[in-house]
Amino acid sequence: MLKSLFLRLYKFTENLGILRIYEKILEMEIDKSRVPKHIGIIMDGNRRAAKYLFGDKIKGHYIGAEKVREVLRWCRDLGVKVVTLYAFSTENFNRPKEEVEELMKLFEKKFYEIANDEEIHKNKVKVKAIGKIDLLPENVKKAIKYAEERTKNYSNFYVNIAIAYGGQQEIVEAVKKIAYKVKSGEIDPEEIDREMISKHLYTSYLPYPNPDLIIRTSGEERISNFLIWQSSYSELYFCDVYWPLFRRVDLLRAIREYQRRERRFGR
Repeated sequence: MLKSLFLRLYKFTENLGILRIYEKILEMEIDKSRVPKHIGIIMDGNRRAAKYLFGDKIKGHYIGAEKVREVLRWCRDLGVKVVTLYAFSTENFNRPKEEVEELMKLFEKKFYEIANDEEIHKNKVKVKAIGKIDLLPENVKKAIKYAEERTKNYSNFYVNIAIAYGGQQEIVEAVKKIAYKVKSGEIDPEEIDREMISKHLYTSYLPYPNPDLIIRTSGEERISNFLIWQSSYSELYFCDVYWPLFRRVDLLRAIREYQRRERRFGR
């Protein structure tokens, strides 16, 4: 009964056009010259949304994956240059085997889809997976390689998919790379600084490696091991809506809030 009422109310609000009017108001309030260059998104709430609305938590991942394409278009149209999506953490391997296997099938499917998407090629979108890719099944690694290869020469817009990713592990790997260079005599320990560590992170290839804004959906207020080095001065925005129900107004509100804050970077 409650689920049915929620769905009717959600659709009724959409049909009234209230959100479209609100979108226009928000868009007028946003300064297009100060839109964040890099947005990180923790896509939380897929399972809860699906369980609540459909009684099937696996279905939530598929609905959430469809939402990604829409959100990337919104970001691109607003002038955002980089979006990093937290899709699957290293800790997520501890979820039930059936769910992990279903997610791997979904990742394989979506990487092939994005690689063959006309919109991706038209807008010259570079796609890259970041994380412990070696932990993934061969079929998923093959799909990732295909997507990266097909978009490797693009630079108008960057999409990073954080998969088998952990922020602490990323720093550990960076430190190991630097340690090997010290051991081989390539660098002196005294040369190690923040810039050097940053250059050994997954995001070092980006024009804007550090996210200006990180959005987390579902109402949870934590960063969950996501870009922990890169987010040291990121603005954080938490919204209650589950990821599959994330709307353009939610993105615009996040950007409006970002622009209202004074970013002093410790000064």
